[in-house]
Amino acid sequence: MDNVLIVVDDLEAVKAFFAELGLELEGETVVEGESVDRLIGLEGVRATIASMRTPDGHGRVELDKFHTPAAVRAQPEDAPVNALGIRRIMFAVEDIESDLGRLRRHGAEPLGEVVQYEDQYRLCYVRGPEGIIVGLAEQLT
Repeated sequence: MDNVLIVVDDLEAVKAFFAELGLELEGETVVEGESVDRLIGLEGVRATIASMRTPDGHGRVELDKFHTPAAVRAQPEDAPVNALGIRRIMFAVEDIESDLGRLRRHGAEPLGEVVQYEDQYRLCYVRGPEGIIVGLAEQLT
């Protein structure tokens, strides 16, 4: 997989949130024009795209802020984990408590509790800016 796209309204807040997880801004650009319109099937597209690289360098999260046409919310911002569609992105972390503390400074709140799965992982889900759900997985073994 090359990347996952997340359409956002507050690009700066979401970039800061993912930076707390160790993702690095790889690049940011404005896209527009006929080829963009044809590619995504919309007219008059003008958007800012920020590409953030995972710490291991193997994946990217692409954040897309539409200026025109305006973004459309397909479901409530606080949709539950069992809502249809892509619900979360899971990241491997080394210290789940430390990451939770840093993410809380960006408005993230746990959806439930930190739980231990067998002797393998400590896991939790948090909801960050724009309602984005992120899973954190700390490997124990």
